[in-house]
Amino acid sequence: MWFYLQQEPRELSPLVLAYIGDAVYELYVRSFLVSQGRVKVDQLHREATALVNAGAQARCFHRLEELLTDEEKNIVRRGRNAKTSHVPKNAEMIDYHLSTGFEALLGYLFLTGQEERLKALITRLLSTQNPDVPERP
Repeated sequence: MWFYLQQEPRELSPLVLAYIGDAVYELYVRSFLVSQGRVKVDQLHREATALVNAGAQARCFHRLEELLTDEEKNIVRRGRNAKTSHVPKNAEMIDYHLSTGFEALLGYLFLTGQEERLKALITRLLSTQNPDVPERP
């Protein structure tokens, strides 16, 4: 890491992990869309938004669930069960909680330097077998 954390990632609040995970996933999704030949910014924004919303992220969690280690499932559970004062505008509460767990996992993997694991999981999600991923132009 190019920065120093004052506490171990597993000691961070799951909402802090989700905060980082949200940014990590957004960056991977945006990079993926650009790599697929999308160059119009409005199209990039529309397609990225479709992949990073709570419903899509909840579906991502379900696609990955069987591949997760016990430690990873524990991080997801902590994120899913975290108390938040935020009420989702465009999502079901269950999807919002699952997406928070999903983001917490990505944040945890990033902050613990598990780049290969992070890439493997996200690559699986952004494969052509994912119905949320738009067709190549």
